[in-house]
Parts: sequence; structure tokens; C-alpha cells
Amino acid sequence: MRKEFERCTPESVGIPSESIEKLLDRFEEGWTEPHGLMIMRDSKVFAEGWWAPYAPGLIHGLQSHTKTYAATAVGIAVTEGILRLDERVIDIFPDKAPKDPSENLKLLTVRDVLCMGCGMEKMPFNGVDWIEQFLATPVVHKPGTAFMYNSTGSTLLGAMVREKTGLGLIDYLKPRLFDKIGIDAANLKCICMEDGMEMGGGGLYATTEDNLRLMKVYADGGMWEGERILSEEYVKLATSLQNESATERAVNPPAEDNFVGYGFQIWMCRPEGVYRADGAMGQFTIVFPKYNMILAITENASGSTGGVMPQKALDTIWEWYYSLPDPSVTALPENEAASAHLARRMSMLALPRPKRSPVSPLQDSVAGWYDVKEGYLAFKQVNPFIRDAKTDGGRKLLISFDPHGVTFDTVRNPEDGEKKIVAAMDGSRKENTVDGLASIALASAEWVSDNVLKLTLRMVETCNEQYFDFTFEGDELKIEVYSNHVFGPMRKDVVTLKKA
Repeated sequence: MRKEFERCTPESVGIPSESIEKLLDRFEEGWTEPHGLMIMRDSKVFAEGWWAPYAPGLIHGLQSHTKTYAATAVGIAVTEGILRLDERVIDIFPDKAPKDPSENLKLLTVRDVLCMGCGMEKMPFNGVDWIEQFLATPVVHKPGTAFMYNSTGSTLLGAMVREKTGLGLIDYLKPRLFDKIGIDAANLKCICMEDGMEMGGGGLYATTEDNLRLMKVYADGGMWEGERILSEEYVKLATSLQNESATERAVNPPAEDNFVGYGFQIWMCRPEGVYRADGAMGQFTIVFPKYNMILAITENASGSTGGVMPQKALDTIWEWYYSLPDPSVTALPENEAASAHLARRMSMLALPRPKRSPVSPLQDSVAGWYDVKEGYLAFKQVNPFIRDAKTDGGRKLLISFDPHGVTFDTVRNPEDGEKKIVAAMDGSRKENTVDGLASIALASAEWVSDNVLKLTLRMVETCNEQYFDFTFEGDELKIEVYSNHVFGPMRKDVVTLKKA
């Protein structure tokens, strides 16, 4: 049974309500798309809100924020005595190690993997034998002496726990972490490697509050309501500088907060003593020890130029942080009007509605069946990390209109029946269930011009939208498929069809 956090006004914990309003103003300027925000001080939540259609219990793609969950599994295993920080990786995976390991590989320890100090200059990725491939990758630098962001190494952390216990990441963490701190393991999803191991480098889907609860364990020195989850020593190491990360400047120049240093799958931040779990596109959970405060945000701050927009999100949070009263101020006089206005605003947050453009003079003539002549047609978001994902495309498409929207039916095989997407065209979104790990698609459509129909699938369990531009020319139909996924292909996939 999950114990809910106490809710309170910002003033009761020393934070002006107006300062939260200003923070919201900044996040709603248009340079990012905020999805969820929670802020806690002294174990009390004083500000929280989700921009509809995002919602409190809805899981959200975490990207590299997943790494902190994987490191927590290792930390619990270390606390339980199952793993040692100085344990050699080749001793954990003797059957996967090369027959003649290099001297540097022989030195590689659990601690080195935790702090991005594997000593490699390239990162192996996926495959059935990915652990073997990882250990076959040259360890160019002495482990622990050089920083290289290595997401496969982060996934290896979970594999270490699995090797010791026989349990995957979520199964191991459920009784030891999730059940204790109030995370519903049944609500979580995770992309897996080809051998079934959860992708600890970036595959987890969890809620904004799940992230806040995770980092509260670190903020409280490894404790949760009087019970020790992580050893005090592990938490100290995880949340302090273990590896210099200044070399990241050459990889991602705008990301100033990536150059301050790294702990155990946790980044140090420019404000003194502040640290964060961090996922691409602005999935941040930030601990401010001086204030005994935690801020968790989920968003799509992808921008178009690498780390610019996620860094702007951090810069915005730092500006807010530096504007707060002195940390010795733990309460302010209540401001009922200000706190009530803030609470009302946060209860009504919403993203802009889709555009309304429901009519085209070609609408009746373009309705009907089409045969796919070339390309892959599936109404879902293809995960760029999974090989051979494009094996289930439809070969036929039926387009039909009604007064409220448009329906797309695809038939892959006769025995499969129809796969249907219903899209609203009235400025709203229709909920659909699609194939794939992220299965909730909110669909809207609009006529961009007389012969171009745009379908948008907001994959609401992720940061992302999938776009389908239908261009009708006589009996020919061209569909251009693309996404705002920061890791997706830059080009558009093209599907060509002909009226049946």
C-alpha cells in the first residue's frame, strides 16, 4: 500500500507561490513542451501539475533517467553484500569474457562502470550476445581514468544483478525498492535487449512521481521511513564526484551542466551540492540538499540542436532556485490568494489543442481502399533501438471520413483482421491502442491543404509524436512518415499506395 505524501502550500515550506507561477511562465514560453512537474520540500509536495493530456499516473519515457534506477539496483546489491564495488567485471561474467582479456579489461570494476569510467572509446549496442560484445570492445584507457558516456555499460549494471540473482531489473527492484517506496511495478514498462535484459541505459517508462520517490531515497541518505534501502556510504559516493566529465564539452557543447562531474549514474550540477538524474529531452529529477528539496519534471525539450533546450530547462530551474529565500527560511506567512491561484492554475494545465481543419473538397473522392505498393505502413512509433522493428507493416489501407474525424484501417494478413486508428478532426484527440511498448496513441488529423491530410499520433507514454502526411494525387497516395523523436531518423520514410 502506497503512503501518499503530504500536500501543502508553498508558503508553509518557505517558498513563495508567486515564484512557482514565474517558473510555470518560463516553461510555457514555447521552447519546451512541459508534461509533468512536482516539487517537494521537507517531504511535503508543495507544487504539482500535469499538462493535459499528460496525467499523474501515466508513465512517461525516461530515456537515460533509467540509468539511476539501474544504479540503484546495483547499490541495493552492494548494500546486501551480493556485489562489491571493486569486483572485476570479467569475474562476474566469466563465460562472456574474452579468452585473453587485455590488461585494462582485467582492471575494469563495478565502480568503473557506475561512474562512466569503462575506458572505452566506442559503445557497443544491441545483439543477442551484447555482453560478450561489450567485453570484447577495446578498453583503451585505464578504467576509472577517462569519462565516456556509455549507455550499454549502464544496461550491464542490471545484467550484473541478474547474473548474481537470476532476476531482471524490475523483478529485483520490486520487493527491495518499488514496494517499499510506493512505486507500482505493474505500471512500469521497459524496453529490453535481445536477450530479455531490461535496457538499463534508457528503456524505462515511469511516472513523474516515481522519479521523485526514487531520488528521495538518495536525498534521505538511503533511508525510507526508517528503513535502510541503500547504504549511507553508497549514497555518498553516488551523489558526489566520482569521475570528471569535462570531456563531454566536445560531445555536446551546449550542455554546460554535463561538464561538472559524474557520480554513480547521477550528474553533478553547477549549483553547489545539487545533483540530478537525467534523461534526454529534459527528464530531470533534481535534489537540492541545502533546501531539502526535490524537483521532478518530465517534458519534451528536444529542440533541434542537441543539448540546447534541455540545458535551457536546467538554466531556467537554476534561475528559479537562486531566486528563492535563504534556505534557513522554512516557512513564510500564508498567502491564501496566491497559493489558491497557483493551485487552480496547476490543476488546469494543458498543452495546446490540435488544429481544427476538418473539410476538403477532395474528401469524398479520396476515401476508400488503397494497396501498398512500396514502403512500410504501420500506425505506431517504431523504436529506433530495436532491430528488425519493421516486420509487421500493412499491405492495404482503408480511409473513411465521418462528421467528426477520419478512420484508417490497415490489413496485414487476412487472418489478422483490421488494425484501426480513429483520429479526431474537431480540435480534439481520440485515444487509440496500437502495437508496441508505448501503446496509447492520441490521434488527431487536419487538412493542411486540399490534397494533403496530416495525421498526428501523440504517443502519450513518451515524449514523442508520430506524423503521417497523406498526399493525394489522382489514384496515387504518398504517405511521408516522420517523428519528433530525438533519436529517430532525420529523414522521412515514404510509403506509396494506389487506389484499389
